[in-house]
Amino acid sequence: MSFELNVVSNTPLTPLNDIDEVAILFLNQVGYFPKGYDPKTDVTDIRDSVPYKLMMNYFLDRMDKAWVVEDLAVDLGTTKATIYRHINKMKGFDILEEMNVEDSSGKVRKGYRIRYGNLSKAWNFTEAHVQVAMENYRKTVDHVQELASKRGEKHATKKR
Repeated sequence: MSFELNVVSNTPLTPLNDIDEVAILFLNQVGYFPKGYDPKTDVTDIRDSVPYKLMMNYFLDRMDKAWVVEDLAVDLGTTKATIYRHINKMKGFDILEEMNVEDSSGKVRKGYRIRYGNLSKAWNFTEAHVQVAMENYRKTVDHVQELASKRGEKHATKKR
């Protein structure tokens, strides 16, 4: 699984008290919604879109519950592929965990929920991934600097 998150300069959204406003801004910042997201359905507002409802009405409203893709698709009136696309985006942030869920017929199926049933705890995984990614970037930058210095020295001796 790949980890992918937009990291942008931002101001904490703590002065805002409307969860919908905060969530939309935050989800846009981290890249949950594609840049310039325009729902492809007949919804008039992002709050009525599948990715927003999936996040807010299911994963955040019931963080303790593991959701089955088929059930989500039926409830949201969309395809399993659409649900998986948005779940994969959340998995890319590493905030979801997979769990076995028993349906009404006793069949065990794969379900998804916010890791630990707590967004704040789940976000610790996201932060750890960012830290590792930044450390790896640092190593690469230092390596490029070293290689560039050697290349510069080599070129300087040739031009003498």
